[in-house]
Amino acid sequence: MNYVEADSLCKSYGRNTALRGVSFDVAEGELFGIIGPDGAGKTSIFRILTTLILPDSGSGKVLGLDIIGDYREIRRHIGYMPGRFSLYQDLSVEENLRFFATLFGTTIEENYHLVKDIYRYIEPFADRKAGALSGGMKQKLALCCALIHKPEVLFLDEPTTGVDPVSRKEFWNMLKRLRDSGLSIIVSTPYMDEATLCDRIALIKNGKFMDTDTPQGIIGKFDFPLLAVNGPGMPALLRATREIPQVLSCYAFGNEHHVTMKDKGLSPDAAALIIRTALYAKGYGEVSIKAIEPNIEDCFMYFDTMEEKA
Repeated sequence: MNYVEADSLCKSYGRNTALRGVSFDVAEGELFGIIGPDGAGKTSIFRILTTLILPDSGSGKVLGLDIIGDYREIRRHIGYMPGRFSLYQDLSVEENLRFFATLFGTTIEENYHLVKDIYRYIEPFADRKAGALSGGMKQKLALCCALIHKPEVLFLDEPTTGVDPVSRKEFWNMLKRLRDSGLSIIVSTPYMDEATLCDRIALIKNGKFMDTDTPQGIIGKFDFPLLAVNGPGMPALLRATREIPQVLSCYAFGNEHHVTMKDKGLSPDAAALIIRTALYAKGYGEVSIKAIEPNIEDCFMYFDTMEEKA
């Protein structure tokens, strides 16, 4: 059974189009990721499926319930953690958690087993005001508040944005444990490296899904030669590499440039020779070129490039 279904969701805010016919489904016990940059439409999807706003067109179901006609019932069975910290800053950690439990007619004591693996990180600070917590602690508290009423589907909108790397890792370990317990989770993130931690992902840009598959399934669709180029004067080297006729795309990735070739049949050695020869003619004698395996970010840039050229 699909716990979440979205069919051709469209949404505009005045002249700005946020969603352009988004469709997907999430199965029971699945960790589904929506991956894309800021402004891509991720938050609009979450607000529609959690019944906070209405779509302009399209439909959706959560646990078989219609997001418009059954919105009251849906709210009883889901947990939602918005991208912006929205708990009560002047209440303590324990007061926030107790308040949200009360809203759903339960208690911390009754459902403590649901949050104990997460709450133990912040329990020593139970009397501290939520506004005085660190970013990672705030996210853990928000997740506890979203879980305390035992939801069947959990919506997490960019839960690790602005959180330090250690807290990000801890947070994703928590999500995996929740998924393994049977909870269906939909999470959005602008961090491409987090995509591989999901069971399935959708790549979104400008309100439209570019592809939906498992992380390895998406990576497997990247069948062009990919090379990493490094050398002196990286900004100028980027421009020079993009001017090579055989290059499909070239983007800066950390301290390297990732280069995709147009000819799928090129061997890595042949592709490297083309780039090295062209750059040498432009005055670049000391350039490092190596074949690399694509990651999710490479795939995102590839799909984006193909859409622009279509």
